[in-house]
Amino acid sequence: MATMTAAQQRAQAKVEYDAFLAVCPSRKLLDRLSDKWVTLILAALGSDSAHQPGTDCAGEPRSMRYSELLRLLAGVSQKMLTQTLRSLERDGLITRTVTPTVPVTVTYELTDLGLSLREMMRGLKTWAEMHMDDVLANLETYDTRVA
Repeated sequence: MATMTAAQQRAQAKVEYDAFLAVCPSRKLLDRLSDKWVTLILAALGSDSAHQPGTDCAGEPRSMRYSELLRLLAGVSQKMLTQTLRSLERDGLITRTVTPTVPVTVTYELTDLGLSLREMMRGLKTWAEMHMDDVLANLETYDTRVA
């Protein structure tokens, strides 16, 4: 058996990733990406819109301060936002920039890797908003039928 370089081993492992297999490491990534706060954070950082209710996440990606994200993401706790931002930074999807001001300014923005998810996350958010009435109607129909 021939020895492989680290780059060759990574290339082979990449070909062998199969999220349908229980042991595939991509499952952990899919688990993280399917979290609602991850989706909303990536969608928020992926647009420059004013984020008014009912508006699309259009425009170019932008950096946002922690406090901006906290205000925008109704219902997220400071602890959950901090944990989610840390995991996204650890995965290389966002960068955290600290500017030594008084008080300290911390901003977050998408990395190139995060930008590669931009359209997908914005699309998922938009799909959920557009089809919520359909899902609610189906829930009601199902619950009436099963009850």
